Amino acid sequence: MSMCVLGLSGELKSAGIAVNALWPRTTIATAAVGNLLGGEAMMRASRTPEIMGDAAHAILTRPSREFTGQFCIDDKVLYASGVRDFEHYRVDPSVPLMSDFFVPDDDVPPPGVTVQALPSVAVAQTSR
Repeated sequence: MSMCVLGLSGELKSAGIAVNALWPRTTIATAAVGNLLGGEAMMRASRTPEIMGDAAHAILTRPSREFTGQFCIDDKVLYASGVRDFEHYRVDPSVPLMSDFFVPDDDVPPPGVTVQALPSVAVAQTSR
């Protein structure tokens, strides 16, 4: 995906077409997470899909000639757009959020956001 973003953004920039990547910081409560990564427990430790929709909207409404070739993380995009409260995206606020395994460990979340690393069992299952 990274090579596609870099290549297509460079190729299409002069036409005013932006190409960016968007990743979730945490697991997202989807059927894949529920069926493959840990069932109901993992779903409760996830955010709702609405965070991705809101982040995509924030990206898609930016000037395409100015914002292209970027690798974005949902909560950082929203924080830069003025969002400060991410609690309403949580499936279960009493359960710690699980980090998505595609986000680098050294990426710092916005203020007020904390996540736990995915259990090694879940990572091993997804890499098969």
